[in-house]
Amino acid sequence: MSQRPTIKPWIEAIHAYVPGKSTGAGGRALVKLSANENPLGCSPRALEALSANAGPERYPDPDSAKLRAKLAELHGLDAARIVCGTGSDELLNLAVQAFAGPGDEVLFSRYSFAVYDIATRRCGATPVEAPDADYATDVDALLAAVTDRTRVVFVANPNNPTGSFLTRADIARLHAGLPRDVLFVLDQAYAEYLAPGEDDGGFDLAASHENVLVTRTFSKAYGLAGERIGWATGAPHLIDALNRIRGPFNVTNAGQATTVAALDDQDFITTTREHNARELARFTDAMAALGNHGIRPMPSKANFVLVLFEGALTAEAALAAIGEAGYAVRHLPGQGLPQALRITIGTAADMDAITAAIAAAAEAAQ
Repeated sequence: MSQRPTIKPWIEAIHAYVPGKSTGAGGRALVKLSANENPLGCSPRALEALSANAGPERYPDPDSAKLRAKLAELHGLDAARIVCGTGSDELLNLAVQAFAGPGDEVLFSRYSFAVYDIATRRCGATPVEAPDADYATDVDALLAAVTDRTRVVFVANPNNPTGSFLTRADIARLHAGLPRDVLFVLDQAYAEYLAPGEDDGGFDLAASHENVLVTRTFSKAYGLAGERIGWATGAPHLIDALNRIRGPFNVTNAGQATTVAALDDQDFITTTREHNARELARFTDAMAALGNHGIRPMPSKANFVLVLFEGALTAEAALAAIGEAGYAVRHLPGQGLPQALRITIGTAADMDAITAAIAAAAEAAQ
């Protein structure tokens, strides 16, 4: 008989999420381009609302009613079909918890967001990875991997950590090929970075089908990662399921006030999108120009670039060179990407400095 509480085997199998680093050797502070945060910060209106927030002794509105109403107004949705969470991470976890368990399978593409595997294992379900298509999500591979045990399918669009994107037609074809009793979770954490007209149709699917849940976050383009606020929309029975098991006061008073103010400042989101598009293109071109050194940037629709090191310069050596230049980026061997670095788009000066560090290291490695 055990002399202490015994952890469940499916919990013991979890590898804890590892956040992006912000320090180097000896604790040296680095410019953090490892967590896909917004280099422009957040809306001044959001900061003003945060500083003006009072009443920490009072519980927040458990339904986030003002925030849900503002989201519904902005996106043309039904507020009753929206649920808010402690970041979209909470909602991704709850989706699996509500609809899968021991003996069930949760499906996602290879090189997907690390939380999908954790969310699956924490409720005793089995994670299943479908093959990728040169690091991008492969619709046909996902559909081929569906079995009678599949209960949830995750797709991040744009995908983290690869930056790949499935079009509206791709997403519609994937959904059409899934059994109706399989929950399709479309994780749109980086949707605000898409150009106008690049919408993947997720909201329309969620509004018209019983098995689609779309999640979003305020942590990326809105620049409110520290407030931990996300939201989801879907059919009433899906929202009801998440409301049953979410934290009862999961979005703070400050968080609700700040996000309502942030939603009122869409000019900030436009500025963020335009800055990201400009620097993303410049940096991707700069990395592509180093192709003779075996350096390959993956096409990205997000606020980061996955850079592959397939020549003499290894990802580890590039990581060290970038660190020496004063920057922290993300090395992902735990996600099967030991040959790659995920580099968040920062300021123009940041991207120039990282480009110079990688170029110099590539020359030295020849």
